[in-house]
Amino acid sequence: MAYVINDNCIACGACSSECPVEAISEGDGKYVIDAATCIECGACAGVCPVDAPQAE
Repeated sequence: MAYVINDNCIACGACSSECPVEAISEGDGKYVIDAATCIECGACAGVCPVDAPQAE
């Protein structure tokens, strides 16, 4: 299952720069993950300071 970013997101951008397939982009007030592109590697979750990316 793809990762999703929950409402804890503080829009710092740490996850976006870590994603190897560029599945993360800035959304409305928080970052979002394109589920079709996500390879479920968990790199985003590993760098997030507020644990916003979660496996769905």
